[in-house]
Amino acid sequence: MGTELDCDVLVIGGGVVGLTTAVVLAERGVRVRLWTRDPVERTTSAVAGALWWPYRIEPVVPVRAWALRSLEVYEELAARPEATGVRMVEGVLGETGLDEVGAWAAARLPGLRVATAEEYPLGSGVWARLPLIDMPVHLPWLRERFLAAGGVVEARTVADLSETGAPVVVNCSGLGARELVPDPSVRPVRGQLVVVENPGVRTWTVSTGADGSMAYLFPQPGRRLVLGGTAEEDVWSPEPDPGVAEAIVRRCAVLCPAVAGARVLEHRVGLRPARDAVRLERVPLPGGRVLVHNYGHGGAGVTVAWGCAEEAAVLASR
Repeated sequence: MGTELDCDVLVIGGGVVGLTTAVVLAERGVRVRLWTRDPVERTTSAVAGALWWPYRIEPVVPVRAWALRSLEVYEELAARPEATGVRMVEGVLGETGLDEVGAWAAARLPGLRVATAEEYPLGSGVWARLPLIDMPVHLPWLRERFLAAGGVVEARTVADLSETGAPVVVNCSGLGARELVPDPSVRPVRGQLVVVENPGVRTWTVSTGADGSMAYLFPQPGRRLVLGGTAEEDVWSPEPDPGVAEAIVRRCAVLCPAVAGARVLEHRVGLRPARDAVRLERVPLPGGRVLVHNYGHGGAGVTVAWGCAEEAAVLASR
């Protein structure tokens, strides 16, 4: 087994941001090694609902650019959904008006329109066709794409960024950045999901109640329907809460009564790595080494992954 010294860039973190960054670097001819504490199937990204949309992420201007670049890539990947896990699926963003979408996105989303009362009976909504990603398929596909480009994946836990010996380190450690950097501004936003047997739902729906509670339905392959969700700030528990799960199903049943009796297949919990703003920057280290930070994406890591990866790759290769 080699060491971190036989690579040009060491990427830390095996979630969607780390994997995507590693892919971009490796496909540019860079020798890349990726260290991940957990197998990609057990990262926070693996339990994400994964609808492309800039959700609770700052700063606004670069986020839009990162999101649009990622949208472009996902549209291409959707041509091979079985392999990539990416599909373009229609659905409704509830409690949203066309004027709230913004010209930056509207210009890139053909078919964007006001949802009909039949499509969304709870009030105003926007009908859109967006990338919906099946993360249990997409993450292993990213890993295999990285390996095919010559990359190396190792199960390693990093205690101190200064201990790594690579000339360039890209920190995509997500919530781990809180201790690793350390950066106390990184905090968890707990999300819980319920996966049920799909009773025939083909479109996705996202709804926000008057009390701020969320409800969403994301149809995935294999007759699975992902029901969500929660956004509990500063909650660290990775264990599913039965009471929360019941409340999620109740909220989703208002949108689609058929889910009330659907067979539960799985419970999921993920801790989103939230920060007031994404940290994407280059930091010089002693001896001419370089550290690039790429973390703090909250619940929108999938949405901005490719745009952030390409910017991180530029910062890593200056």
